[in-house]
Amino acid sequence: MTTLMSKEIRSTLTSKGYIEISILTMDKPTPAEDEVLIRVEASPINPSDLGLLLTFAADLNDIQITGSGDQTVTKIKVNDRLMKAMTQRLDQSMQVGNEGGGIVEDAGLSFKNLIGKTVGVAGGAMYSQYRCVPARNCLVMDDDTHPVEAASSFVNPLTVLAFIETMKLEKHSAMVHTAAASNLGQMLVKVCKDDDIPLVNIVRKAEQVDLLKNLGAEYVCNMAEPTFMESLIDALMATGATLGFDATGGGNEGKLPGQILSAMEIAANKSAKQYSRYGSDVHKQVYIYGGLDQSPTILNRSYGMQWGLGGWLLMPMIAKIGMEQFQQMRKRVAKEIKTTFLSQYSTEVSFEEMLQPENIKAYAKQATGAKYLVVPHKH
Repeated sequence: MTTLMSKEIRSTLTSKGYIEISILTMDKPTPAEDEVLIRVEASPINPSDLGLLLTFAADLNDIQITGSGDQTVTKIKVNDRLMKAMTQRLDQSMQVGNEGGGIVEDAGLSFKNLIGKTVGVAGGAMYSQYRCVPARNCLVMDDDTHPVEAASSFVNPLTVLAFIETMKLEKHSAMVHTAAASNLGQMLVKVCKDDDIPLVNIVRKAEQVDLLKNLGAEYVCNMAEPTFMESLIDALMATGATLGFDATGGGNEGKLPGQILSAMEIAANKSAKQYSRYGSDVHKQVYIYGGLDQSPTILNRSYGMQWGLGGWLLMPMIAKIGMEQFQQMRKRVAKEIKTTFLSQYSTEVSFEEMLQPENIKAYAKQATGAKYLVVPHKH
């Protein structure tokens, strides 16, 4: 029997100060001439999804739930002090989910050849059972690729490859990466190993050191160790890394970006031929690309005057890289989706399960090794 309806997750910030997450049932969409209709089989909950789904101001100790099944509605109190920053989204029912994987079920006239193909797509509104997107936005996978494998084919893999393009554009030769045991971090270890790029990994736990070493990482520094700064400086001297990507935004009680810059300065000065009161003449750059730690970022300026700290986003970077190189990146992701860019998930949830308080608290932690996968057709 042909399905005529489609369900999707919606998130609304109400003027009364609550985030309301619900399941909306609507007509199944029909593809336009340049579009495909995807039966979405899987969509990850990435850190980048949580800002829209929950906001980062939600009080997870104040979750109320009513109804069940498709009538489930979850209400979460939002910090009053942060409401003003979000006035533009008040009382708007917003679609959620940056990326996903699925099967093309129908297509516009020019793209009928894609029907039956497994695709990955970053189309927004991917916490949906069915989604129409422009055909050009799809990453068509090999025939033996499962939709679950294609679900995380954009955000993490393309971020990893764009890090490397950033490094080349800005004329660095090695990198530092924090929260390095994440799915993204593990991909970066594999790519840097394959491409012979020196990489310094920063983690928080001893078992994460072992995890990355087993993947072939050469330099792994554990923030929990009292010798963290010494090991970081040693790794920077060995690699010459002057570019860092920080997923935390303020790890190690807000000090981590500054610690990386300080360690880079110390490493640079060890090879300097003469003293300068302005510090080394080596430019040191750290980009914050995530907000896993909501602490303020603290900078104790002990790294001279040749340094930069900035924000980094994938889509503006892709615009700088250019379409030709971007297409090469996409091809590499499709080719290596079962190996280099394979994602691991700890839990699969249906729409109703996604709205349960215990699951919300779990995926909102963004903990390493605890990535959630939304399965829209799961009952």
